[in-house]
Amino acid sequence: MLKKYSQLFLSALVISDSLVILASWIGAYYIRFHAGWIPLYNGIPPVEQYQALLIPVLILFLFNFKVVGVYQPLRGKSVWVDYYNVIKANTISVLILSSLLFFYREESYSRIVVGIFWLTATFSLVASHMIVRNFLMILRRRGKNLRYVLIAGSGDLGREVAERIDLHPEMGFKIVGFLTTQKKKIGTRIQGYPVLGLLDDVSRHIKEQGVDKLFITLSMRSQDHFERVLFNLGEESVDIKVVPDLLQYMSLSGGVDNFDGLPIVNLTESPLYGWNLVFKRATDIVISSLAIVITSPLMILIALLIKLQSRGPVFFIQERVGLDRKAFKMYKFRSMEVDAESQSGPVWTRENDDRRTRLGVLLRKTSLDELPQFLNVLFGDMSMVGPRPERPVFVEDFKKSVPHYMLRLKMKAGITGWAQVNGWRGNTSLEKRIEHDLYYIKHWSLLFDIKIIIKTLWNGLINRHAY
Repeated sequence: MLKKYSQLFLSALVISDSLVILASWIGAYYIRFHAGWIPLYNGIPPVEQYQALLIPVLILFLFNFKVVGVYQPLRGKSVWVDYYNVIKANTISVLILSSLLFFYREESYSRIVVGIFWLTATFSLVASHMIVRNFLMILRRRGKNLRYVLIAGSGDLGREVAERIDLHPEMGFKIVGFLTTQKKKIGTRIQGYPVLGLLDDVSRHIKEQGVDKLFITLSMRSQDHFERVLFNLGEESVDIKVVPDLLQYMSLSGGVDNFDGLPIVNLTESPLYGWNLVFKRATDIVISSLAIVITSPLMILIALLIKLQSRGPVFFIQERVGLDRKAFKMYKFRSMEVDAESQSGPVWTRENDDRRTRLGVLLRKTSLDELPQFLNVLFGDMSMVGPRPERPVFVEDFKKSVPHYMLRLKMKAGITGWAQVNGWRGNTSLEKRIEHDLYYIKHWSLLFDIKIIIKTLWNGLINRHAY
């Protein structure tokens, strides 16, 4: 019954997309030639010329939607993945359509129409998918269109799966209970759900409870139970999901990849790959370039004041460790006396540090000494947002004493960061700083970067831990 409902919703989605695509194509024609917004140069072509392409355009779009994965089941997918796939498939289709129309010489088709079509179709398709998805979410929250879930395993991993399912009622999963390897647990409740029986009876419980999806959540010590469960499921058509007992080891962007048909489990992986890397780098170039232009008069003034107040260079250049442990030269305005560490060796700056110059006290307190780091961002050594870079000598020390410290190096170092805007900078808790840095890396997005930049400007550059 559920599969029939799924097919019904999928059919409704395909019909809705088809109507949107057809309406957008004809609508683009009328906007271009009849709305009066855009000047006409060669007269108005007959609408029949564009109507003749309705079926080819529809076939092209629906084929690409299928290939990209737009019509895969919506249940359990992030809304943003769905919208991204729609935009991606729509853009690919328009590019192919533009190429075909360029080589088709029987008739001349307006490129403006194609551009308007892309805009209207993209907006309308995302809106229609949003409506369909919200409709499904409302149904599932009201107990309709549910899929019944059985969890094989009553340990911590099973509890974790149940908690995640409970957090997302919009997915439409309803837990019927747990199976266990221990007889004494039968009849008890976990997360409010009953322990129905033993793992060896999995097939019977699937039939009795009308289970649609089975989550196997056994520990690595239960390999023999795992094999018996799979053997007993030989004749069942239930969807089987295996949750690996690796959650305790997963840290950054953990997940599963497919390598030529072979599933690969990622325990740690940087979120910056593909277009994510391109977008973040493009954002860094734009913002750092603007920052350099805007602050250049101030930087010139600071450079002159440094030369007038004390002997020595204007810039302080120090080796820091960045992405993937690669060393780079970080630029700052010099705020201390020359050879400040000749007696003490490498140490962090402390409050009321007597090595600072008079101007350096002001520069460090207002973070103006870090303005030259916009050059590091422009050159690609740093990013606008990310974990603060550390010196090699401290990295070698911290990696031995601070758990997960080296995971910070999965992201390019930044001028500001999530730890800094939450007050964890300077001589504060290193553990808290690492905690915030790892949170940033796990949850990275361009919107998150923009939020941090806005908080940096809003809170001001003066910080009580900057000395």
